[in-house]
Amino acid sequence: MRIGRGLMVLAIVVAGAGAAATTGAPTSAMATGSPYCGITWGSGTKAAESLSTAPLVDVRTGRHSCFDRVVFEFTGPVTGYTVTYGETWTGGEGLALSPYTAGGELLRVSLQAPAHDDGYVATVPYRVGEHTANVLRYQTLRDVVFGGSYEGYTTFAVGVRARLPFRVFTLAGPGTHSRIVLDVAHQWQE
Repeated sequence: MRIGRGLMVLAIVVAGAGAAATTGAPTSAMATGSPYCGITWGSGTKAAESLSTAPLVDVRTGRHSCFDRVVFEFTGPVTGYTVTYGETWTGGEGLALSPYTAGGELLRVSLQAPAHDDGYVATVPYRVGEHTANVLRYQTLRDVVFGGSYEGYTTFAVGVRARLPFRVFTLAGPGTHSRIVLDVAHQWQE
């Protein structure tokens, strides 16, 4: 009897494990691999080459249904940037910014414009290593940290939950200002 009861318990455990293994994600998403919210951005480096002297004046964030957003605003036309996953260093000093961020992954943001005016007076209120935005309760963003401005380039470390798809684009306005926008998806696929 004990052997029969043991086999019955084993059969229940095995059946339960099989059922648990198949209930992790919706079957349709796994079968089709459909992109999350139609997002097909990927996680490779995004870059546009064009150096500008229009200084950075604001950094803000926003939450959307499919992605989190960081907006960098400048006093004039700015279109140059490089954004990629990896360690981020302070401008000039070369100190790693990863100890200052709360992200599982880091996006290294290099803006091809300064964060100071022609007299080298800062145009943003941040110090190197300082958090620039409140991202509490964001699904993807974990931190936005100022890395400084050096030789016409301004650096930020954007901490995110995981290595996720992202896109970068520029917008004109408001007025004579321009913006570089970084969107990071909440997940890879539905």
